[in-house]
Amino acid sequence: MREYECMLILPAEADEAMVSTAVDRIAKTIAPTGGKVDSIDRWGRRRFAYEIARQHEGYYVVVRFEAEPSVQAELDRTLKLADEVIRHKILLLPDKAPEKAKVTTSPASAEA
Repeated sequence: MREYECMLILPAEADEAMVSTAVDRIAKTIAPTGGKVDSIDRWGRRRFAYEIARQHEGYYVVVRFEAEPSVQAELDRTLKLADEVIRHKILLLPDKAPEKAKVTTSPASAEA
């Protein structure tokens, strides 16, 4: 399983029902392969830098989930066809890198 992040832009007048519908679409698409939604972060209404679909504002939602790589194409297709989604972006999150050992300097070597 890999970890993904999906950002959705919904219409500015999106209510809780519309947000739930969009998140349910994601959950239903990834569930058959054993994937799961980790977190849902609602950013709220934000102004666009430029006009998108004749709108100047949108409601942003970020969903983090775990799924098989094959699910990404199906989820992309599902969100393209969803009427309530203005734009979306699915990102593969990088694997967590091991922490580097901290280099400590002794006072004697710092003065030299």
